[in-house]
Amino acid sequence: MKQLIIRGDPGIRKGAVVELDGEEFVCFSVARQGEWHGPEEVQLWCTVGDESERETFERRDFIPMRLDTEAVDADAVTVVNSKGDPAAV
Repeated sequence: MKQLIIRGDPGIRKGAVVELDGEEFVCFSVARQGEWHGPEEVQLWCTVGDESERETFERRDFIPMRLDTEAVDADAVTVVNSKGDPAAV
C-alpha cells in the first residue's frame, strides 16, 4: 500500500484500477486537492494498493504517515477502470 499523488485529473474515482510502471493498483481512497486555492492544476491524493490489501485499508490497520509516497503526472497513469463497483466498495 502507498500514497500516490497524481498531478492532474485522469478521471478516476474511489475503487478505480490504475496501472503505473507496469503494476496495477486499486484506489482505496481519492482526495481531490487544489480546486480553489491550490496549484495551477488539481492534484488527486490516492491511497493505492493491490486487492489483497483492501481489508487492511478498511480496518485502518496501517499508519498513513508511514506509507511510501510517489508523485506522478496524470499522463504517467494508465486508467484500467475509472471507478469501482459500488456494491464492492
